Amino acid sequence: MQKTILVTGSTDGIGLATAKMLVSKGHTVLLHGRNPRKLEDVEKTLRALPGAGVVETYVADLSRMGEVKQLASAVAERHARFDVLINNAGILRTPEPITPDGLDVRFAVNTIAPYLLTKLLMSLLGRSGRVVNLSSAAQAPVDLDALAGKVPLADMAAYAQSKLALTMWSRHLALELQADGPVIVAVNPGSLLGSKMVKEGFGVDGGDLAIGADILTRATLSDEFATASGKYYDNDSHRFASPHSDGLDARKSELLVRAIETLIAGLT
Repeated sequence: MQKTILVTGSTDGIGLATAKMLVSKGHTVLLHGRNPRKLEDVEKTLRALPGAGVVETYVADLSRMGEVKQLASAVAERHARFDVLINNAGILRTPEPITPDGLDVRFAVNTIAPYLLTKLLMSLLGRSGRVVNLSSAAQAPVDLDALAGKVPLADMAAYAQSKLALTMWSRHLALELQADGPVIVAVNPGSLLGSKMVKEGFGVDGGDLAIGADILTRATLSDEFATASGKYYDNDSHRFASPHSDGLDARKSELLVRAIETLIAGLT
């Protein structure tokens, strides 16, 4: 059965590799990027793949919550329903770490935007859909003041906190919705894979992007993830595993989600 799948940050890295894999299987893939020209080039490449499914493109800067809302509206205008949201877009190092809204861009893109996008598209996914959130092996306790842009953080600290925050709200929302919502799973696609983020952030070529694309494709399509809502998959150990202990702390997760909701209300 062919599915309709939105992949954020799909113009390079693991997102692009995953989009190629899904398109080549005949699925309809909704590509997202913030650079229109780059997005157009990727669209042409994917449409030319043997057995390619339908390809659509959507432009949005996920560091701006207003554009996240516009992205959700654009998808909803073209689709009464779709099957899978892959929140892949992420950022580690940037010369402009503070957004126009005063947030650390790592928290904005890696944590808050995917939460808002998931909430806005929830009704289109329904009970049979899936949300696959790109977590990381890098996870650190979340400073809610840093989340709100009140405390500056170094690149890696902000990244690790933002990825744990993503993992925390994934589990919290999954447990809150249970059978009334889509499967929501957080996935570490593999450490130090050869994405632009890894090359810029760590100065290494990194591993094969297909490792990450393969696990995201499995999380999107396979039966093994059909009952995995609220779980964390660690592709470094090739199994469902426990995230950082804060990721299993219901009280901390609830406080985090409240803080995200408060930020979103103030920004949108």
